[in-house]
Amino acid sequence: MANVGKRVGITEKQFESQIKDLAKIYGWKLYHPFLSKWSERGYPDITLLRDRRLIFAELKSEKGKLTQAQAQWLWLLRKVPGIEVRIWRPRMLEKIARMLK
Repeated sequence: MANVGKRVGITEKQFESQIKDLAKIYGWKLYHPFLSKWSERGYPDITLLRDRRLIFAELKSEKGKLTQAQAQWLWLLRKVPGIEVRIWRPRMLEKIARMLK
């Protein structure tokens, strides 16, 4: 993954695929809504579970901004003890890989 952090031009969909691959490699159970139009507005893109760790992650392109609904969900989730709430961007892929390892 040497130059992964420099791949800032990838789409959010491509980035999502990379996160799914990492989750599979490192043994995480992953949930991603099939079609977000039928999901609760603003709910995080990815939910990851492994052992005693639960991560909610919102995936954004490098220039993507949180909607008000996304910000509210993340704020509410951060209030829950013991879970991790993240906003991930493509430039962070190497760091994300270390976090999930």
